[in-house]
Amino acid sequence: MAQGTLYGLGVGPGDPELITLKALRILKSCPVLAYPAPEAGDSLARAIAATHLPGNQEEIVIRMPLDGGRGPMEAAYDRAATTVAAHLDEGRDVAALCEGDPFFYGSFMYLFGRLAASYPVEVVPGVSSLLAGPAALGTPLAAHDDTLLVIPATLPEETLRARLEGVDAAVIIKVGRHLDKLRRTLDGLGLTANAHYIEHATMADERISSLADAPSRAPYFSLVVVHRRGEAWK
Repeated sequence: MAQGTLYGLGVGPGDPELITLKALRILKSCPVLAYPAPEAGDSLARAIAATHLPGNQEEIVIRMPLDGGRGPMEAAYDRAATTVAAHLDEGRDVAALCEGDPFFYGSFMYLFGRLAASYPVEVVPGVSSLLAGPAALGTPLAAHDDTLLVIPATLPEETLRARLEGVDAAVIIKVGRHLDKLRRTLDGLGLTANAHYIEHATMADERISSLADAPSRAPYFSLVVVHRRGEAWK
């Protein structure tokens, strides 16, 4: 019996219409879906894809503590890989859903690392918040000979400052509870006036503002776009 194929599908940042045509075709044809979810509650990846699902697929929910550290996450993916492998061994294709893009801070890479050496795997790229955020903001990322930095706000404050100092353009992701630290860093570098804030890009509850007018607390799915010239085309 031929093995099934594992597909890593990027389903985009939130708007169901931003799923690519290729991902949509595979999403509808696979008999098995897998997707990450918190220990309690719904999966964002599945919610993004929900309107496209045919309704007759077996579903593998990869539940994990989102703030439980690397150990519990690794254990969750170990269990999921075993379950997915059983379907692949029976010749069933599995579509693993991933918010944004599978290989850009994407959850799919953890299944990929466990299964790619033993099974056929195809990765379908998706629209990342790295691109969807600036599009919603109306803020071009970079131009000419600009260097673009992508950096998580989870880094220590001194590291953020060192890496952002002298940067042409940057997208700061995973803002969440690190918003105050990020404000201090950009203030110290004189970049606050050129910084734009967006949370839940392309979703129904999307929120956009300057960094100066951003809320006191930010959700995990939020980012800041900054350009030293203020506008990339200048």
